[in-house]
Amino acid sequence: MIRIYIFLLTALCFLGTTVIAQTNSQNSGWLFLLNNTKINEKWGTHLDVQVRSSDNWSNVKNFLFRPGITYFINPQNDVTLGYLLSETHNQIDDLGEHKLVEHRIWQQYIHKHKISTVNVSHRFRLEQRFVEKIRDQDVFAQRFRYFVRFLIPLKKEAQKFEEGLFAALQNELFFNVQHKDKLSGHFFDQNRAYAALGYRFSKKFDLEAGYLNQAVKGASTNSVNNVIQLAVYTRF
Repeated sequence: MIRIYIFLLTALCFLGTTVIAQTNSQNSGWLFLLNNTKINEKWGTHLDVQVRSSDNWSNVKNFLFRPGITYFINPQNDVTLGYLLSETHNQIDDLGEHKLVEHRIWQQYIHKHKISTVNVSHRFRLEQRFVEKIRDQDVFAQRFRYFVRFLIPLKKEAQKFEEGLFAALQNELFFNVQHKDKLSGHFFDQNRAYAALGYRFSKKFDLEAGYLNQAVKGASTNSVNNVIQLAVYTRF
């Protein structure tokens, strides 16, 4: 069974890299902080904060702040409604440094299960995007995202994994499902493939570092972003 999921992940990564061959290449660093807090048996909060550098780590390009409210259907399934503030700092020849702001409303469903000792999570997310544009009218668009993540404990007999070293593999596909003509003009938006090593210090705290390949289908120019990511996960 696990071989099927590994094959699926590999196929998704291959799709992302082949769809946007002959692209510009960039190198950047991302800091990712994620907290999930359980208020009671049925309700909780979600918060992730991200800081991303520009090409060659020269300065901060993106800041993302994404809070949400989660309803737990059962231990394997939950839904979240949230908001996102995204700031992008661009260097434009005749404008100097220019900040673009995007607001999003988003909804997601997460399903979690195990394959032997491997923890698997599937996330389906729909975003309503209010995008600020340079020299053009602001745009409303919707985007769908599918994310799969495998967390693999690297210790023997880790049926109840609460501490120790782990590996993480994940992939996420993005699709423009409404008003793609006002963005890149493509239904397929981007693919993010990621591999990392991490350490679980307790049930409440994980730290991991890895490589993320972000392949983006642009309106005129495609890009591949080679990302070194440091991620902190907390659970309360």
